[in-house]
Amino acid sequence: MKKIKNSVTTVASIILISLLYVQNVKSMGLRTFVALPIDKHGYVVRFSYEHLTSGDRADFITSIAYGFSSYQALLIGIPYKVKPVDRDGLGDVSALYRHIIIQNDFFSGTSRLALLAGAIVPSDNDRNPAVQTGLVYTFFKDRYEFDIDILYQAGVDHRLDSGRYDISWQYRLSPSLYPDWGIEPELNAVTELNGRWEEGNEVTHQITIGLQLVNPTWVIEGGLVKNISNNNDLSVMLSTRFHF
Repeated sequence: MKKIKNSVTTVASIILISLLYVQNVKSMGLRTFVALPIDKHGYVVRFSYEHLTSGDRADFITSIAYGFSSYQALLIGIPYKVKPVDRDGLGDVSALYRHIIIQNDFFSGTSRLALLAGAIVPSDNDRNPAVQTGLVYTFFKDRYEFDIDILYQAGVDHRLDSGRYDISWQYRLSPSLYPDWGIEPELNAVTELNGRWEEGNEVTHQITIGLQLVNPTWVIEGGLVKNISNNNDLSVMLSTRFHF
Protein backbone atom coordinates (compact mmCIF):
# COMPACT_ATOMS: atom_id res chain seq x y z
CA MET A 1 0.00 0.00 0.00
CA LYS A 2 2.81 2.37 0.92
CA LYS A 3 4.58 1.53 -2.35
CA ILE A 4 1.44 2.39 -4.35
CA LYS A 5 1.05 5.63 -2.43
CA ASN A 6 4.67 6.60 -3.16
CA SER A 7 4.17 5.82 -6.86
CA VAL A 8 1.05 7.97 -7.02
CA THR A 9 2.91 10.80 -5.30
CA THR A 10 5.78 10.53 -7.78
CA VAL A 11 3.45 10.60 -10.80
CA ALA A 12 1.55 13.56 -9.35
CA SER A 13 4.84 15.43 -8.83
CA ILE A 14 5.92 14.80 -12.44
CA ILE A 15 2.57 16.05 -13.76
CA LEU A 16 2.76 19.15 -11.57
CA ILE A 17 6.28 19.94 -12.74
CA SER A 18 5.24 19.52 -16.40
CA LEU A 19 2.30 21.89 -15.87
CA LEU A 20 4.46 24.54 -14.23
CA TYR A 21 7.28 24.22 -16.76
CA VAL A 22 7.67 27.33 -18.91
CA GLN A 23 8.92 26.48 -22.38
CA ASN A 24 11.88 28.29 -23.86
CA VAL A 25 9.87 30.40 -26.29
CA LYS A 26 11.47 30.52 -29.74
CA SER A 27 8.93 32.68 -31.49
CA MET A 28 9.56 36.41 -31.86
CA GLY A 29 8.65 39.35 -34.05
CA LEU A 30 9.41 39.12 -37.75
CA ARG A 31 11.12 42.51 -37.98
CA THR A 32 13.40 42.28 -34.96
CA PHE A 33 15.91 39.91 -33.38
CA VAL A 34 16.33 41.43 -29.93
CA ALA A 35 13.43 39.67 -28.15
CA LEU A 36 14.59 36.13 -28.92
CA PRO A 37 15.49 34.10 -25.78
CA ILE A 38 18.98 32.58 -25.89
CA ASP A 39 20.15 29.74 -23.63
CA LYS A 40 23.50 29.88 -21.85
CA HIS A 41 26.24 29.10 -24.40
CA GLY A 42 23.54 28.62 -27.03
CA TYR A 43 23.53 30.46 -30.33
CA VAL A 44 21.14 31.22 -33.16
CA VAL A 45 21.84 31.96 -36.83
CA ARG A 46 19.18 33.70 -38.88
CA PHE A 47 19.04 34.47 -42.61
CA SER A 48 16.38 36.92 -43.78
CA TYR A 49 15.53 38.39 -47.17
CA GLU A 50 13.32 41.43 -47.74
CA HIS A 51 12.23 42.45 -51.24
CA LEU A 52 10.36 45.59 -52.24
CA THR A 53 7.56 44.57 -54.61
CA SER A 54 8.33 47.49 -56.92
CA GLY A 55 11.59 45.65 -57.63
CA ASP A 56 14.14 48.40 -56.95
CA ARG A 57 15.34 47.29 -53.49
CA ALA A 58 16.26 43.97 -51.88
CA ASP A 59 18.23 43.26 -48.71
CA PHE A 60 19.72 40.09 -47.24
CA ILE A 61 20.57 40.09 -43.52
CA THR A 62 22.60 37.54 -41.58
CA SER A 63 21.97 37.68 -37.83
CA ILE A 64 23.86 35.84 -35.10
CA ALA A 65 23.00 35.61 -31.39
CA TYR A 66 25.11 34.10 -28.60
CA GLY A 67 24.10 33.60 -24.98
CA PHE A 68 26.76 34.35 -22.37
CA SER A 69 24.18 33.32 -19.77
CA SER A 70 20.39 33.06 -19.57
CA TYR A 71 20.35 36.83 -18.88
CA GLN A 72 23.13 38.12 -21.14
CA ALA A 73 23.43 37.84 -24.91
CA LEU A 74 25.30 39.32 -27.88
CA LEU A 75 23.29 40.10 -31.03
CA ILE A 76 24.99 40.83 -34.36
CA GLY A 77 23.38 41.83 -37.66
CA ILE A 78 25.22 41.93 -40.99
CA PRO A 79 23.17 43.42 -43.86
CA TYR A 80 23.92 42.95 -47.53
CA LYS A 81 22.25 45.04 -50.23
CA VAL A 82 21.24 42.84 -53.15
CA LYS A 83 19.51 45.67 -55.06
CA PRO A 84 20.29 48.23 -56.39
CA VAL A 85 23.47 46.69 -57.70
CA ASP A 86 25.26 50.03 -58.07
CA ARG A 87 25.29 50.52 -54.25
CA ASP A 88 27.83 49.04 -51.84
CA GLY A 89 26.81 45.44 -51.15
CA LEU A 90 27.93 45.02 -47.53
CA GLY A 91 26.15 47.28 -45.06
CA ASP A 92 27.12 48.48 -41.59
CA VAL A 93 27.38 45.82 -38.89
CA SER A 94 25.09 46.16 -35.88
CA ALA A 95 26.32 44.81 -32.51
CA LEU A 96 24.08 44.81 -29.42
CA TYR A 97 24.56 43.56 -25.89
CA ARG A 98 21.32 42.55 -24.17
CA HIS A 99 20.96 42.21 -20.41
CA ILE A 100 17.70 40.98 -18.86
CA ILE A 101 17.12 42.99 -15.69
CA ILE A 102 13.66 41.70 -14.74
CA GLN A 103 12.24 38.23 -15.37
CA ASN A 104 9.09 36.80 -13.83
CA ASP A 105 8.15 33.20 -14.64
CA PHE A 106 4.60 32.19 -13.76
CA PHE A 107 2.05 29.51 -14.61
CA SER A 108 2.21 28.85 -18.38
CA GLY A 109 4.13 32.02 -19.13
CA THR A 110 6.83 34.56 -18.45
CA SER A 111 7.57 38.28 -18.67
CA ARG A 112 10.97 39.91 -19.00
CA LEU A 113 12.52 43.33 -19.49
CA ALA A 114 15.98 43.79 -20.99
CA LEU A 115 18.28 46.71 -21.74
CA LEU A 116 20.16 47.06 -25.03
CA ALA A 117 23.46 48.78 -25.71
CA GLY A 118 25.94 48.60 -28.56
CA ALA A 119 27.24 50.19 -31.74
CA ILE A 120 26.92 50.28 -35.50
CA VAL A 121 30.29 49.64 -37.12
CA PRO A 122 30.70 50.93 -40.71
CA SER A 123 31.94 48.51 -43.34
CA ASP A 124 33.27 51.47 -45.33
CA ASN A 125 35.78 54.06 -44.10
CA ASP A 126 33.69 56.80 -45.73
CA ARG A 127 30.83 56.20 -43.26
CA ASN A 128 30.70 57.03 -39.57
CA PRO A 129 29.68 54.76 -36.67
CA ALA A 130 26.72 55.11 -34.31
CA VAL A 131 26.01 54.29 -30.68
CA GLN A 132 22.88 52.23 -29.94
CA THR A 133 20.74 52.04 -26.82
CA GLY A 134 17.26 50.78 -26.10
CA LEU A 135 15.08 48.25 -24.34
CA VAL A 136 12.92 45.23 -25.10
CA TYR A 137 9.94 43.82 -23.19
CA THR A 138 8.31 40.40 -23.66
CA PHE A 139 5.13 38.95 -22.20
CA PHE A 140 4.22 35.33 -22.94
CA LYS A 141 1.24 33.34 -21.67
CA ASP A 142 -0.47 30.21 -22.99
CA ARG A 143 -0.98 30.71 -26.75
CA TYR A 144 0.13 34.30 -27.25
CA GLU A 145 3.27 36.42 -26.94
CA PHE A 146 3.69 40.19 -26.94
CA ASP A 147 7.05 41.89 -27.69
CA ILE A 148 7.95 45.56 -27.81
CA ASP A 149 11.39 47.00 -28.52
CA ILE A 150 12.66 50.56 -28.89
CA LEU A 151 16.13 51.34 -30.23
CA TYR A 152 17.83 54.73 -30.64
CA GLN A 153 20.97 55.10 -32.76
CA ALA A 154 23.02 58.25 -32.11
CA GLY A 155 25.26 59.04 -35.07
CA VAL A 156 28.90 60.00 -34.60
CA ASP A 157 30.29 63.00 -36.53
CA HIS A 158 28.35 63.33 -39.79
CA ARG A 159 26.18 60.24 -39.36
CA LEU A 160 22.48 61.07 -38.88
CA ASP A 161 20.63 59.89 -35.79
CA SER A 162 18.04 57.19 -36.35
CA GLY A 163 15.66 54.97 -34.44
CA ARG A 164 13.11 52.18 -34.64
CA TYR A 165 10.30 50.55 -32.74
CA ASP A 166 8.58 47.19 -33.11
CA ILE A 167 5.38 46.08 -31.42
CA SER A 168 4.67 42.42 -32.16
CA TRP A 169 1.83 40.09 -31.19
CA GLN A 170 2.13 36.36 -31.90
CA TYR A 171 -0.63 33.79 -31.50
CA ARG A 172 -0.15 30.03 -31.64
CA LEU A 173 -2.62 28.62 -34.15
CA SER A 174 -1.50 25.02 -33.70
CA PRO A 175 -1.36 23.02 -31.51
CA SER A 176 -4.13 24.48 -29.35
CA LEU A 177 -2.71 22.54 -26.39
CA TYR A 178 0.75 21.07 -25.99
CA PRO A 179 0.80 17.28 -25.59
CA ASP A 180 1.83 15.96 -22.19
CA TRP A 181 4.87 14.25 -23.67
CA GLY A 182 6.89 14.96 -26.79
CA ILE A 183 7.38 18.06 -28.90
CA GLU A 184 5.02 19.19 -31.63
CA PRO A 185 5.82 21.92 -34.20
CA GLU A 186 4.07 25.27 -33.74
CA LEU A 187 2.30 27.39 -36.32
CA ASN A 188 2.08 31.02 -35.21
CA ALA A 189 0.32 34.03 -36.66
CA VAL A 190 2.22 37.32 -36.32
CA THR A 191 0.90 40.89 -36.44
CA GLU A 192 3.17 43.90 -35.95
CA LEU A 193 3.27 47.67 -35.89
CA ASN A 194 6.74 48.92 -36.82
CA GLY A 195 8.38 52.31 -37.14
CA ARG A 196 11.59 53.52 -38.79
CA TRP A 197 13.04 57.01 -38.41
CA GLU A 198 16.07 58.97 -39.60
CA GLU A 199 17.04 62.50 -38.56
CA GLY A 200 15.46 65.10 -40.82
CA ASN A 201 12.64 62.79 -41.92
CA GLU A 202 9.29 61.79 -40.49
CA VAL A 203 8.74 58.39 -38.91
CA THR A 204 7.66 55.73 -41.40
CA HIS A 205 5.01 53.57 -39.73
CA GLN A 206 4.47 50.05 -41.04
CA ILE A 207 2.18 47.07 -40.53
CA THR A 208 3.61 43.55 -40.80
CA ILE A 209 1.61 40.33 -40.95
CA GLY A 210 3.00 36.82 -41.32
CA LEU A 211 3.33 33.21 -40.23
CA GLN A 212 5.96 31.23 -38.33
CA LEU A 213 6.58 27.49 -38.37
CA VAL A 214 8.50 26.84 -35.15
CA ASN A 215 10.40 23.59 -34.54
CA PRO A 216 12.82 22.78 -31.69
CA THR A 217 15.93 23.55 -33.74
CA TRP A 218 14.76 25.55 -36.77
CA VAL A 219 12.15 28.12 -37.76
CA ILE A 220 10.73 29.18 -41.11
CA GLU A 221 8.85 32.47 -41.22
CA GLY A 222 7.62 35.06 -43.67
CA GLY A 223 5.30 37.99 -44.09
CA LEU A 224 4.21 41.18 -45.81
CA VAL A 225 5.39 44.65 -44.75
CA LYS A 226 3.15 47.59 -45.69
CA ASN A 227 4.05 51.25 -45.21
CA ILE A 228 1.09 53.20 -43.80
CA SER A 229 2.77 56.61 -43.79
CA ASN A 230 5.03 58.57 -46.18
CA ASN A 231 4.39 56.10 -49.02
CA ASN A 232 2.50 52.90 -49.74
CA ASP A 233 5.48 50.61 -50.35
CA LEU A 234 4.87 46.89 -49.93
CA SER A 235 7.66 44.44 -49.15
CA VAL A 236 7.85 40.66 -48.89
CA MET A 237 10.15 39.07 -46.34
CA LEU A 238 11.29 35.48 -45.82
CA SER A 239 13.44 34.19 -43.01
CA THR A 240 14.87 31.01 -41.59
CA ARG A 241 16.80 30.50 -38.38
CA PHE A 242 18.64 27.67 -36.68
CA HIS A 243 18.98 27.16 -32.92
CA PHE A 244 22.03 25.42 -31.48
